[in-house]
Amino acid sequence: MKFLDGYTEQAYALLRIVAGLLFLAHGVQKLLNFPVPFPMPLNPMLTTAGAIELIAGTMIVIGAMTRPAAFVASGMSAVGYWVAHGTQSPFPIANGGETIALYCFLFLFIATRGAGIWSADGAMKK
Repeated sequence: MKFLDGYTEQAYALLRIVAGLLFLAHGVQKLLNFPVPFPMPLNPMLTTAGAIELIAGTMIVIGAMTRPAAFVASGMSAVGYWVAHGTQSPFPIANGGETIALYCFLFLFIATRGAGIWSADGAMKK
């Protein structure tokens, strides 16, 4: 579509920001019980996952140390998939793990691409 040509960087920045915000929301729910309580008690693994979601999600949103934050988020998502979902079935549609599987590969892409525009990393380069 011709009218969308030239907006790749803006679309990527929006993808990074929205993905970071949604990931951050998982950490907020786990650690702060907001906007709804987390449905189970936190064990050390869930607490660590919540901390990673909160910290890495924030860093991805603002675009600070984006590559390492996204890499850690991708790894945490891969572990989360196999620990919480993959034991039930290897197929995401059958085990409810579509979201975390998508996060894993989305954050891996962000880790390889970097922050892009509208980011602290980009501002520091200038």
